[in-house]
Amino acid sequence: MRVYGIYEAKTKLPDLIKQVQQGERVTITNRGAPVADLVPSASGVAQQASNAIAAIKNLRSGSITQEEFTAFRNRGRR
Repeated sequence: MRVYGIYEAKTKLPDLIKQVQQGERVTITNRGAPVADLVPSASGVAQQASNAIAAIKNLRSGSITQEEFTAFRNRGRR
C-alpha cells in the first residue's frame, strides 16, 4: 500500500489510478492522517475472478490451446 498527501495525490492522480488498476491500494492523507483509500473496483475484481473461473473450466475441458494457456499464465504474473 502506498501513501500520498492530498497535494501530491492531486498532482499525480493519473499515476495513482494506474496503480489502482494494477491492483494496488493507495491511501491519501491530510497532514499525516489517513482520509481516503483508493482501491480497485469491486466489479472489476469480480469480473477478473469470473474470467479466471471460465479459463480454468476451459482448461479442464481440454478446449484451450497451449498458446492460450501461456497467455493466461503470463497475464497472471504482472
